[in-house]
Amino acid sequence: MPVRKFHDLQEMEDSLWREPGPELWRAIDRVWSFAAQTVPRHFPPGVYKHRSIEEAKRLREQWEAADFEAFWERRGVNPQELAAKKP
Repeated sequence: MPVRKFHDLQEMEDSLWREPGPELWRAIDRVWSFAAQTVPRHFPPGVYKHRSIEEAKRLREQWEAADFEAFWERRGVNPQELAAKKP
């Protein structure tokens, strides 16, 4: 695929490879469905209150770590072994 350089935003808008409309929405849906099947993410349902931004970030990191471990476990790899192999 060639690399194209743009000098302003108008040039970028002129180079859209899909026209807005139903076909674009179907393409987006297919991409998102594929991503959800390939690497499903799980965040527990509900509303969570936090005393600070840092506390909210810690909880999100815990959820992301659980998703990461589940990803590798589905593939038969122990996530702790991966962490031990990092240089």
